[in-house]
Amino acid sequence: MIWTRTIVLTIAALSCAQIAIAASSDVSLGPRPFVLVDGLKDGSLKTKLAACTGPFREADWSIAHRGAPLQFPEHSREGYIAAARMGTGFVECDVTFTKDKQLVCRHSQADLHRTTNILATDLAAKCTKPFSPAKDDKPADAQCLTSDLTLSEFKSLRAKHDFANPAAASVEDYMYGAKPRSDRSFAADGTVMSHAETLALFADLGVKFAPELKRPAVDMPFDGFSQRDYTQALVDAYKAARIPPSQVMLQSFSLEDVRYWIENEPEFGRNAIYLESGYRNPDWSPEKPQSWAHSMEALVEMGVTALGPPIWVLLRNDNGKIVPSTYAKQARAAGLKLIAWSLERSGSLSTGGGWYYQSVADLITSDSDMLKVLDVLANDVGVAGVFSDWPATTTFFANCFDLP
Repeated sequence: MIWTRTIVLTIAALSCAQIAIAASSDVSLGPRPFVLVDGLKDGSLKTKLAACTGPFREADWSIAHRGAPLQFPEHSREGYIAAARMGTGFVECDVTFTKDKQLVCRHSQADLHRTTNILATDLAAKCTKPFSPAKDDKPADAQCLTSDLTLSEFKSLRAKHDFANPAAASVEDYMYGAKPRSDRSFAADGTVMSHAETLALFADLGVKFAPELKRPAVDMPFDGFSQRDYTQALVDAYKAARIPPSQVMLQSFSLEDVRYWIENEPEFGRNAIYLESGYRNPDWSPEKPQSWAHSMEALVEMGVTALGPPIWVLLRNDNGKIVPSTYAKQARAAGLKLIAWSLERSGSLSTGGGWYYQSVADLITSDSDMLKVLDVLANDVGVAGVFSDWPATTTFFANCFDLP
């Protein structure tokens, strides 16, 4: 089946894409997946992937992480549409709230100074911590929260790539300085979105929903808005929009949030993902079950059906071969679904791949090795999906291996 979505793109130099939904078009992956295949060492994996030439369909296994932030500002309308064009099955909106308790899409409640142009607007005066330039040994700093603004004020901002220059002496330098021009995408800014607006857009694009409830950066309750209110508000938005629970994959790093959904909104809770946070403990290891806060069996007894760990947690180096970790094996043995994050997030993989590949760093020498990682995740670990900052790569892989 050839999948179609309706998108026309017009790109102006160093400006965000001006996108209109108009004419029918097949999934378009661009050159990147094929460049990665070309860079693989000769072998069965390269032979199989090189024979995969399309046409390509959308795949639920391919999950857009914050849109398509390898080139577009994260959680921007332009990035979401680009991700859908690349055949992603699910698109993520990280959910937080504004001063008037409206849900919006940001990776953190406290990231507006990094991910929007707020410091260059009059709304900078409302930031929790105004901009201060670098001085002596003190880095430049600012902190602007979504809860500093009403929804209307938030909507007046423009999204930008997540960046702040700690050596900056000015706001402009803080927002955009110390990055070479070659490192700046053509999509220099984008349209911020409320959560409600993403529901309408994703429905129009024909993609499914992967909202993550973010931990508040303010004390809760916030002006009478409790954590329970916040957790329920996310589900209520989908119910009000009449979106079937089967199309929604709720996420949270809080086990309490996930258990709340399981107990109070079971139709949504049965698809919810508990995002693994144990790795933040320095004594935690995917190879040491005794270091885990809960056994896999205990999580199943609580009603948890899916776990979302970072990529490295699911892998280990076994005498020069990438294989499933103990964590991955025990999760699958317990019947838990696994979703991995996040591909295309580490920059160049020429020196081991960084944080996301730390358990197999000795085996990562180029960007093409992420295809080897996907091969193990898909065919040995058996993950149900992979988040990616550039969903063309995961869509391509899913098509080549006939993943759903």
